[in-house]
Amino acid sequence: QEVIALLKERQLEVEDCGCNGERADYPVIAKAVGTAVASHPGDMGILICGTGIGMSIAANKIRGIRASLCADAFSTKYTRLHNDANVMCMGARTLGSGLALELVEIFLDTPFEGGRHENRVNMITELEKEW
Repeated sequence: QEVIALLKERQLEVEDCGCNGERADYPVIAKAVGTAVASHPGDMGILICGTGIGMSIAANKIRGIRASLCADAFSTKYTRLHNDANVMCMGARTLGSGLALELVEIFLDTPFEGGRHENRVNMITELEKEW
């Protein structure tokens, strides 16, 4: 809920695909967010589960998604700069809310650097097509 509040504070459109505190299977949530992001290039998604690992594995099965586990500022910055990640995954059991909110800000504010990294992102896209 704190992440949603931050996004709304930044006047961003929010589509909450979460479980509203109920038990849920993370692949179902990852699919909902991943398909929404993949069908709207330029959109971004945020997925949260216990560790963020399951969400990142599930979301990365969706063509067009580059989901990254974000647990520190450096990795969060560089997954945007170099990988053009469009979905960030975080662990509710591994991060405090202060750090999580800081990582969301970094993820949203860091642009894709392009250049030599664009070639690599294109290679990832080709892998999706091949497999």
